Amino acid sequence: MKDSKTLSPRKREDLSKQIKELIIKQACVELSPSNIDKVVLKGKKLHKLNFLEAQAMAEVINELKPDVAYVDASDVKAERYGEQIKKMLSFNIEVVSEHKADQKYPVVSAASILAKVQRDHRIKQIQQKFGDIGTGYPHDPRTRNFLKTYLKNHSDLPKFVRKSWKTVKRLKEELENSSIDNYFTYT
Repeated sequence: MKDSKTLSPRKREDLSKQIKELIIKQACVELSPSNIDKVVLKGKKLHKLNFLEAQAMAEVINELKPDVAYVDASDVKAERYGEQIKKMLSFNIEVVSEHKADQKYPVVSAASILAKVQRDHRIKQIQQKFGDIGTGYPHDPRTRNFLKTYLKNHSDLPKFVRKSWKTVKRLKEELENSSIDNYFTYT
C-alpha cells in the first residue's frame, strides 16, 4: 500500500469510506499543539515527541484491545518504541513495531489513512476561520506564507500552531533578522 501522505485528500477520503465499511471498531487520539509544545519544550525534543506518540498509540491499543498491535515506529530503534508502548498497556499483547509499517501491514496503512482524513477535516475547519493555511506541512509554501504573514501582523501564533515547530522558529528568526536589517538600512 502507499504511504497515506502520498495520496491526495480526495483519494484518502474515498479509501476512508471503504475502510470504515470493513472495520468493526476504530479509535483516534488527537494530540493538540499545546500538549505537544508542553512535552517538546521540556527536554530532548525527539525523545519527548516519541514518548507522546507512544502514549497515544497505547491509548488506541487499550481501547481497541487487538490480539496483536502493529505500529509504525517513530523511534529510530523500532524495538524500543514497541517496548515503550507495551509498558503503557493495560493488558499483555504482542506489539509489532517496525519502520514503514504502513507499507507492510494493511492495518497500519488503513489506520494511517483514517488519521490523515481526520487531520484533513481539522485543516478544513481551521481554513474556514483563517483562510488559506495550505496543508499545514512545513514543505508547503502556502503554510509558510500564512505563518509568516500571521507572525508579522500578530504578537503570537494561533492556537492550532505548534510553537515548538522548527518551521515557526525559522520564520521567527527570519522576521527578526529582516527587521534588524531594515533598522540598520534605514536609520
